[in-house]
Amino acid sequence: MREILSKFISWGQFRFSIIGRLLSRPPAKGELCLEISKLASKNYVHPVTGEWVSFGKSTIERWYYRALNSEDPVKALEKRVRSDIGKDKAMSSMLLAELKKQYNRYPRWSYQLHADNLKALVEKKPELGDAPSYSTVLRRMKKHGWYKKSSGHRNKTAGQKLATERLEKREVRSYEAEYSHSLWHLDFHEGKRKILDSKGNWHKPVLLCILDDFSRVCCHIQWYFQETAEMLIHGLCQAFHKRGLPRSLMTDNGSAMIAHETQNGLLRLGIEHAKTLVYSPYQNGKQESFWGQVEGRLMAMLSNVPDLTLDFLNKATQAWTEMEYNKEIHEEIGTSPINRMLDGKSVSRQSSDSQALRFAFTVREKRTQRRSDGTISINGVRFEIPSLYRNFQKIHIRYQNWDLSQAFIVDERTDDMAAKIYPLDKTKNANRGRRSLEPIPEDFSVVEDDSNPIPPLLDKLMGEYAATGLPPAYLPKE
Repeated sequence: MREILSKFISWGQFRFSIIGRLLSRPPAKGELCLEISKLASKNYVHPVTGEWVSFGKSTIERWYYRALNSEDPVKALEKRVRSDIGKDKAMSSMLLAELKKQYNRYPRWSYQLHADNLKALVEKKPELGDAPSYSTVLRRMKKHGWYKKSSGHRNKTAGQKLATERLEKREVRSYEAEYSHSLWHLDFHEGKRKILDSKGNWHKPVLLCILDDFSRVCCHIQWYFQETAEMLIHGLCQAFHKRGLPRSLMTDNGSAMIAHETQNGLLRLGIEHAKTLVYSPYQNGKQESFWGQVEGRLMAMLSNVPDLTLDFLNKATQAWTEMEYNKEIHEEIGTSPINRMLDGKSVSRQSSDSQALRFAFTVREKRTQRRSDGTISINGVRFEIPSLYRNFQKIHIRYQNWDLSQAFIVDERTDDMAAKIYPLDKTKNANRGRRSLEPIPEDFSVVEDDSNPIPPLLDKLMGEYAATGLPPAYLPKE
């Protein structure tokens, strides 16, 4: 009969489970050998490999006496620690110094190449000692943190070098927001498949994705032909309408992310804009992990679809995101993203309407109004100012660089929208009559008083002069 034992945490517990009965129920005199033979005839499950194993009578007898003579039998049955543990005997200090020098000079070499070169160096300099094996070199390099570095670009910029040094000197830790919509991630990803536009031209599309940090829900995802602030705001506003306003948004330092329209809009909506350090994509790790699923599942299913178009790609992406990704069990959180969002606490706010969002994501600047025709210039386009504001020399405006079909006049003090303005249409003005000027609102009422035609200052001076009692200092002449 074979006995199956469950896997134990340590070798001491495993061995004690075998000989423990000999300690709790000591055999009668002369029967110890018989009981040990019975234990040796059984099979056990190895605590590490899970394979069936058996142990000899001498082994079990050694375990028994070791536990019998100890106050802590489990500890006594543990594997003994080697006396030379922690000591590097396979490599001398001189050889280790040569390995360090070699690694500093060639940090992108593989471990095997380091071992082979160290072997060649030992042949050249026998005084360094015996050549270590590949496994010894691998252990020593990992112990000292000499990991193989990625190739990257040979000529790195100053920012790339600084980011590499920072990564080597500071630890990297995983993090997670406590509530839904507390933190969103936003990023663009360049697709590997080319697609056709309506004119038959090929493009490499970019994918905009916005993820919730806590739930991993994909708030919005959409393909575009290019990565610009206009596309970013177009997709971000859709995410706001779907999920509400988040408390903070994390992006990298791309031109679309740091555009004035983007930063002004987030600030006006009360959304904290957290930007990752330059050349440090690991800070937005959840977003980077999502791209692997996009390429590994979604794009893999589209590999045999000929002549992909932007419209079809977006329809397929929306279906995959809503019907699979958001509903499938997420490996890291143990539930589906949509269920985690519904079951957890949320700190989102209600989204503004489309017009308010458009007004928020604009550039604010100041222009001087032309008195001659009541216009201002925005990026080379002349805009007509309503006659109500004709007395304003400086006009504070908001607009979007990519859409000059309209702009907004704002209050200098509150930054609220005062009026919409549109480009000057000279042809339309030529074909219509001249309109009357709108009256400028005044905060006082005019009271006409003709009882004293003399102005106040002159009346005051004449009164003061008469009070002196002196005659008028002139000689009248008819």
